[in-house]
Amino acid sequence: MKLKIAILGTRGIPNHYGGFEHISEYVSAGLVQRGHSVSVYNSHNHPYQEDTWNGVDIVHCYDPEYAIGAAGQFVYDFNCIMDARRKKFDVVLIMGYTSSSVWGLLYPQKSVIITNMDGLEWKRSKYSKKVQQFLKFAEKLAVKYSDYYISDSVAIKSYLGEKYEIDSKYIPYGADLIGDEERGEQQRNANVNPDYFLLMARMEPENNIETILEGFNSSNSDKNFKVIGDTGNRFGKFITNKFNNDERIQFQGPIFDNVRVRAMQNNSYLYFHGHSVGGTNPSLLEAMASEALIAAHNNPFNQAVLTNDAFYFSDAGEVKHIVETVQRQAHETAMVKNNLYKIQNQFNWEKIIDQYEEYILDCFYHSRLNTVVSGHTGLS
Repeated sequence: MKLKIAILGTRGIPNHYGGFEHISEYVSAGLVQRGHSVSVYNSHNHPYQEDTWNGVDIVHCYDPEYAIGAAGQFVYDFNCIMDARRKKFDVVLIMGYTSSSVWGLLYPQKSVIITNMDGLEWKRSKYSKKVQQFLKFAEKLAVKYSDYYISDSVAIKSYLGEKYEIDSKYIPYGADLIGDEERGEQQRNANVNPDYFLLMARMEPENNIETILEGFNSSNSDKNFKVIGDTGNRFGKFITNKFNNDERIQFQGPIFDNVRVRAMQNNSYLYFHGHSVGGTNPSLLEAMASEALIAAHNNPFNQAVLTNDAFYFSDAGEVKHIVETVQRQAHETAMVKNNLYKIQNQFNWEKIIDQYEEYILDCFYHSRLNTVVSGHTGLS
């Protein structure tokens, strides 16, 4: 059966922002290839202004965030929801809940509502206590007003089961294997100063950037440490100022050329992944697919993806120890190969799109046949 599906909750596609936009690209185009009619809602000021993208219908909705700040996200989500009510979609897939679940009473009543429950947003240390309290409330509203749920991490699936007694469907993000263009870039750069550590992240406290750089700063390493990310925000300026006396630490700024980024990951001596909240992170999967050796912050999200195939750290002292002792020998080569195998067999985009389609169809059929127990218990 071919369905009419809408994807809400992102700034739009093609991706110019983050994780939900990234997965919406792949899932929307993949569902179209499987015969479904798919619409993705885009901010009206998104760089892409066409009405279709790879067979996906693009719905441009007014987004006043540029004018009034974060409050504009709520207005934008309201506008998207009201438009979706008029178009009578079979299924509405909502990516996240931060600024959409407050409009839960307005969700299209005749559409099946599936929410990807995001990554425990209320744990992010960048938010004030009041904002964290609101995000907990928004999470509760998302559970209340959605029919079914997706978790991109087994840790989030477990949390939702314990907290709300709902059985969400675990579907992770995916990553592409290295293509010919990336492979060529890697070969061109293979002998150009490959002896460096690498970190790529948004400049936010919960990404443990300060912890990682403190550990490196106190080490006796003679390698450089390259940091990819926009340092223009408040925390980014703090970080660059704190470590500006260490010539080994090189802030590269944001790099949007994915071929170049993946070549840098592949050619790094060790790739640091400091994300501590947010579920399965796309940049971690891309580092795995780029055949980087990885050191990751020690938390359930990263452990669920990397298992035993990474070095783990919890503080600057452990980072220092890793920096000073890590080798590139047979054991480390096996870790890289094991992570590549996971991308090929577990975090493969085609497999993930198949899982999305299967779950969407299951939710639609169960909803229409009224076989789901009331109370939004979800499907496993």
